[in-house]
Amino acid sequence: CQEQVVIAPVPGKPIEKGLPGPGLLAQVVLSKYGDHTPLYRQEDILARSGVILRRSTLCDWVAAASDLLAPLYRLMVQRVLKSKVIHTDDTTVKLLDPEHEKSITARFWAYLGDLQNPYVVYDFTDSRRRDGPQNFLKGFAGYLQADAYGGYDGIYLGGQVKEVACWAHARRKWFEAESNDSARAHHALALIQRLYLLERDCAEMNATERQEARQLHSLPILQELKAWLDNEQEKLLPKSPAGQAAQYARNQWNALTRYCEDGELAIDNNAAERMMKPCAIGRKNWLFVASREGGRRAAVLMSFVNSCKRNQVEPWAYLRDLFVELPKLGNTPGEEQLENLLPNCWLQNHPDSRWVIDELRRTSADS
Repeated sequence: CQEQVVIAPVPGKPIEKGLPGPGLLAQVVLSKYGDHTPLYRQEDILARSGVILRRSTLCDWVAAASDLLAPLYRLMVQRVLKSKVIHTDDTTVKLLDPEHEKSITARFWAYLGDLQNPYVVYDFTDSRRRDGPQNFLKGFAGYLQADAYGGYDGIYLGGQVKEVACWAHARRKWFEAESNDSARAHHALALIQRLYLLERDCAEMNATERQEARQLHSLPILQELKAWLDNEQEKLLPKSPAGQAAQYARNQWNALTRYCEDGELAIDNNAAERMMKPCAIGRKNWLFVASREGGRRAAVLMSFVNSCKRNQVEPWAYLRDLFVELPKLGNTPGEEQLENLLPNCWLQNHPDSRWVIDELRRTSADS
């Protein structure tokens, strides 16, 4: 000590020459995109604890976090596109555009991979033009489960992507027709309910057993429903709620019955629709995205938070570890280096970070 002062190496930081450690950065990201707390509210919360951090600084941290996670996000996208089945849905968000006096309506799109690729990845577009999903799904071959948005039609034309429609959408239209034509609506809803009851009974089956059960039990109900729709079509006013519900089902019939082809397909697209809830809650709090780049970065960060939830990974522990490990990999990490950082792979090496929120709530209620 008399000759020289020995200083231990400084731990790596997720942001080069930046102030936040990995834990603080994970907390800021999770607070905004997991707990839906805008940065100005986080600024106030920190100030109450005597920590002064301007929202502009927090904004820079969030942008840097998204850029750091971008290589792993691209790997998640590649894995989702290798899925046999992809669920997708979209929702609106306001985008501030300097070229317009008012905000414009942009979109967040969610894409869910299958059980072999259990990731939720979001994409951001500044409109609902069909080139958004077409560009994202370029190269995908398999089943695409979505609503009846016409922008997907071009994706189905090549034959590599098969359309799977959503019985929840078809059921909703009959539910809306109940007040105007209760007899027909109740009949249709009763048949659809039988389909869902069969799905509940098949929930614990493997894919092969589920396909056999659908062929044996669901197809006869579908045939009965189709015959009834054909018979009632001429008696219905085209513009009436019941007429529109019947026409929707007839137009989408092949896609509505396709789930019986394969036991890995779902009867509806509710899995993707549930992934719209975080976007909807978030936009009620942070109201808008300030730029196109901000929207794309938000899509990246939401992808990690919601992929954690899907894989029962505790998101703060996961993000904190990413912000420790990713800077060590350099600017161009390879796929093999990133493999172990995918949420489901990471959980295998960190079993103590399993996060089953329903069990936690149930345990808390019991105590």
